[in-house]
Amino acid sequence: MRRTLYGPEHEAFRATVRDFIADKAVPHLHEWERAGQVPRSVFKGLAEIGALGFDIPEEYGGTGPASYRFQAVVHEEVALAAASIGHHHVNTGVVLPYLLRLANEEQRGRWLPGCAAGDVLLAIAMTEPGTGSDLAGIRTTARLSADGGHYVLNGAKTFITGGAVADLVLVVCRTSPYDPGDRRAGLTILCVESRSEGFAVGRKLEKIGRHSMDTAELSFSDVRVPVANRLGDEGRAFGYLSQNLPRERLSIGVAGVAQARAAIRFATEYVKERRVFGSRVADFQNTKFTLAACEAEFRAAEALADRGVELDDAGELTAAEAARIKLFGTEVAGRVVDACLQLHGGYGYMTEYPIARLYADTRVSRIYGGTSEVMKTIIAKDLGL
Repeated sequence: MRRTLYGPEHEAFRATVRDFIADKAVPHLHEWERAGQVPRSVFKGLAEIGALGFDIPEEYGGTGPASYRFQAVVHEEVALAAASIGHHHVNTGVVLPYLLRLANEEQRGRWLPGCAAGDVLLAIAMTEPGTGSDLAGIRTTARLSADGGHYVLNGAKTFITGGAVADLVLVVCRTSPYDPGDRRAGLTILCVESRSEGFAVGRKLEKIGRHSMDTAELSFSDVRVPVANRLGDEGRAFGYLSQNLPRERLSIGVAGVAQARAAIRFATEYVKERRVFGSRVADFQNTKFTLAACEAEFRAAEALADRGVELDDAGELTAAEAARIKLFGTEVAGRVVDACLQLHGGYGYMTEYPIARLYADTRVSRIYGGTSEVMKTIIAKDLGL
């Protein structure tokens, strides 16, 4: 099945990204994993090759309008190299769109040049201890000062990707009392600068995989946040989150498909070289059937994800379509990566082999951005159930 998603400009960008990853990421992967994060110079380098300022207007140093195809290329190349570039996909693909959509002119001039240059790294803080996917249950509060000039922010967040390195954190908080009759009301997004007094990075959480992408706990103790740092209107955050979640879930589905593609490549190369009982592993019927089944599932997921990218470009990607892509893409990735690791035998469990890192890194995709169960709920509602 011939793939039609990419044109010459995307393939030229792919070559640039591939060279960057091979030169700047792969040689340092183990060092970054031990450190628990990638150095800021990685983001500066990504900015230099045009992989950081997607959709940021050119007057602010960005690329201008850019198809999501370019970000999909980055996902594919990172997976094929079994590498990492930190929380790039969260910074650029998840958080930046909030600024592009909601920031006023003063805020755009203040933040976007730094975002495009790699000087301002972004994170978004939604999840709290005890809330998980239930955003309406957020308890972090922000009280407007008597003079109306700033908010006083208090609370805690957890599982925040990039939280330990971000310069600007978009914090979802409650600015009006909790209303059991309308649990989604009263939420606001405040942009909190990491140098703010009362803002603290807690534990850097230890994870099964994605060791070079920091995940942190954050706390806010009487943090003064200027009203000028409020993103969008007060009390409308839940609606804003709902508008941006389809892109986030598309990105996770696209990444899952890229991981499945990479796993098949790693396994195919391995079984052609590895010999057992006097024969190549590739010569056994079980090997052929396993990889054939993986390839069929991967191609189906790829077609679905590619269609999602096209819908996103057209501004037609719905919450239900994004949920289908995330659910299928990540579940396929889980099955394919597991099957391909099995073909490696004991070596598949050794972290020196890329399939082992891929196995650990892929698992969380069925959890973050909304669990597979949440995706099924969204799809069921779309069916009228």
